[in-house]
Amino acid sequence: MIVEDKIQDSAKRRIVSKTVIREVRAFVADPTEVCADYHNQHDKHWINDLPIANPMSIYPEYKEKRTSWGINFLGTVVVEVELNDGTIGVGCSIGGEPACYIIEKQLSRFAEGQDPRNVELIWDQMWRSTIPYGRKGLVVHAISAVDLAIWDCLGKLRGEPVYNLIGGKTKDRLEVYAITPRADIAKEMGFHGVKLPCRFGPADGASGLRKNIEDIAIAREQVGPDFPIRLDCYMSMTVPYAIELVKAAAPYNLIWVEECLPPDDFDGYTALKAAIGHMCLVTTGEHEYTRYGFRELIARKCADILQPDINWVGGLTEARRIVAMAAAYDIPVIPHGSSVFSYHLQSAFTNCPIAEFLVMSPQADELVPIFGGLFKSEPLPKDSFIDLPETPGWGVELNDNLRLIRPYKK
Repeated sequence: MIVEDKIQDSAKRRIVSKTVIREVRAFVADPTEVCADYHNQHDKHWINDLPIANPMSIYPEYKEKRTSWGINFLGTVVVEVELNDGTIGVGCSIGGEPACYIIEKQLSRFAEGQDPRNVELIWDQMWRSTIPYGRKGLVVHAISAVDLAIWDCLGKLRGEPVYNLIGGKTKDRLEVYAITPRADIAKEMGFHGVKLPCRFGPADGASGLRKNIEDIAIAREQVGPDFPIRLDCYMSMTVPYAIELVKAAAPYNLIWVEECLPPDDFDGYTALKAAIGHMCLVTTGEHEYTRYGFRELIARKCADILQPDINWVGGLTEARRIVAMAAAYDIPVIPHGSSVFSYHLQSAFTNCPIAEFLVMSPQADELVPIFGGLFKSEPLPKDSFIDLPETPGWGVELNDNLRLIRPYKK
């Protein structure tokens, strides 16, 4: 029996060694679909209809709804990577048709014909080839979607979940906190804390600051003294305003303030962290890109916690470098959003203590998939934990009735 197993293992290795990537395909979702761009909601929904402070809040005509200035303008990009044995891996990001063009016309050449196990080489060639016009934003979103699809293929080839490919589980279950405007419902659902959207910014003056503190005070009254409360500021503030807000909120015991400043204001984050470090934690990184951006955040002592988005930062290949780099400085990493992709990464690293879950029902009163109708069986919290199955790859497949459009072909 042992000899037979060895023969079968040897045969599997020979098959895998001959496997190459046959094709990379990039799709946009039908505009009516809610997928990786979770702001693309079509009915009344708290994430768009609730006034939330953001970089455009200083302009009255764009203050009321974030969709008024195009937060959902690009939409979802979905990538399929097909191997020559018929295995198909799936990844996603935001970027829409522009990302599809970059993937089909440039990035695909570095993957097609390659052994999918050469994921580091593929990533490096995609990255280096786009340096003249990339480095951050849309191009890295495109790279992320391709990279995630390749990792899905690798898991399926080896019959292993992705977390096993990068070291195995360091924790049996992932604790989860909720992003929602309803702290009371989040506590009732059993989450390990809440992150509130900050409603007002510097342009709203002293009255706006008072309203922010009132919102925090109401949440604290609803959930009691020990339930963790965080505040998401979405790049909307200045250093003086953020300091003033944290001082005013001190009686309500905020755990952290998140992404208070524009992502490139490294000096501002350093000053903010130095000023409020004894009152609450400073977190950022949702809109930062690649290890180079996070190296700056670490070197300049900008944040107590780093928050890369796996769908945006460069995919799993780059995200695991960031988490490892942060571990060398004992900095926790708590990724932004990115659902199942984040969960696999966090399961495999000891310095990822808790996951976040966006409560994406319109009234924030029930649990629904973060990526809407994109995947079958997207993991949802149960008893305030995420439990990942042993399904190969990411453990999800595209929904059969999903309407995808391939705008460009090689």
